[in-house]
Amino acid sequence: MKVYKAYAKVNIFLKITGMRGDYHEIISRFMRVSSLWDELSFVSKEKLGEKSESFCIRGDFSCETEQNTIYKAYFALKKATESEALEQLMRTHGLDVKKNIPAFAGLGGGSSDAACYLKMCNEVLHLGLSLNELASIGLEVGADVPFFIYGYDSANVSGIGEKVEAFKEEILDFEVFTPDVKISTPKVYQTYRSDFYNPIDGFKREELKKMPSKEVLKTMDIKQANDLFEPALQEYKELKEHFRAGFHFSGSGSSFFRYLNED
Repeated sequence: MKVYKAYAKVNIFLKITGMRGDYHEIISRFMRVSSLWDELSFVSKEKLGEKSESFCIRGDFSCETEQNTIYKAYFALKKATESEALEQLMRTHGLDVKKNIPAFAGLGGGSSDAACYLKMCNEVLHLGLSLNELASIGLEVGADVPFFIYGYDSANVSGIGEKVEAFKEEILDFEVFTPDVKISTPKVYQTYRSDFYNPIDGFKREELKKMPSKEVLKTMDIKQANDLFEPALQEYKELKEHFRAGFHFSGSGSSFFRYLNED
């Protein structure tokens, strides 16, 4: 069976622009990490030694199947398409996932896996869904899923994640390290809202959208580039022990990164 790659991402910058109900609206530059990916493939349940017709995922996950983003993506796709072929596929096949992207890390591993699964089903079952349709389905699973559906090297992501605009620039090589700190994204956002809430204005938002990623990383420090770093640090004080000069913070953490490209 064909093996599909689900790449990680980093947030070059992540700034809060306001609120939409209970959700934070953002402007962020997502960039693919070309050196880090999970591997997904469909495998017959016979080969897996699985006799049940229920949904089956094999992989080193830190959650129950019902909480898995791939599982959620399956139900979102089933609801959107009412595809009998999809149900038949998952009765006879399981999903084998080789996990390389750490969980609770701000690297989008769960979202990337969900997006990859949706695209796999669309291809294998000839569902004929456009990327926009897949992104709309993916948004029901998680705010970061649409970015991975579109497969851009670099993109400006705004709203609550549903607006994804390709950004033309060279893709950077990254050194990424993820300390063993399990971070709750909702908790970090809650702390931001209660103790650090200071959304940027429209002028700053437009300026950031046009700035090349390399320039952002050269001119903005870790706190300036990511509004979630200080609230994450307040909630998870052990992060301070892992911070290294010259590194930035991805998403709500706990991963730190820096680019390695030669000037």
